[in-house]
Amino acid sequence: MFALIGLAAVYFTSSRPDNAVTRIGAETAERPVGPAADNSKSGLMAFVRKPKPTAMPEVTFTNEKGEELTLENFKGKTVLLNLWATWCGPCREEMPGLDRLQAEMGSDKFEVVALSLDRGGIEASKRFLDQIKVKSLSTYVDATGKASKPLRIIGMPTTLLIDADGLEVGRLIGPAEWDSPAAKKLIEATLR
Repeated sequence: MFALIGLAAVYFTSSRPDNAVTRIGAETAERPVGPAADNSKSGLMAFVRKPKPTAMPEVTFTNEKGEELTLENFKGKTVLLNLWATWCGPCREEMPGLDRLQAEMGSDKFEVVALSLDRGGIEASKRFLDQIKVKSLSTYVDATGKASKPLRIIGMPTTLLIDADGLEVGRLIGPAEWDSPAAKKLIEATLR
């Protein structure tokens, strides 16, 4: 019982700044997020836009070739950074939508970066993506899980929308239909 209370306290205190509800005002009226938009079916109602885009911490991960990367490697692109693990059921459910989104919108201006925080490393993550027939996503892994702390990840999946300047626009904790029209509008608004 005390462990559950402690976990709830950690959740609410560590996540307050990134999960605070922001008012939909004139600045965000055109953007399809929050209660004013029809995002209930896509899961995007839980997307929390930052009042002002914020700098991203430095995190290190590897690609399937074993090359070490940071988010700086993607600067100049809008990035949908999805943190997941092979043991995460909701991650399995949303991954095909992320794959379709990358297939449709991936370009020199946009990329879905699906970052596995799985201790099984690149082999386990690649095997998982092959099992669910992911074709368009590249494999990125942080087998140490160290990226979760500076990124303030409290559960998986968690998805961060990062603009071309490398600033976090907002985040969503939990699964969503990332290939839905609402998600595409959200990303397109950030691409502008």
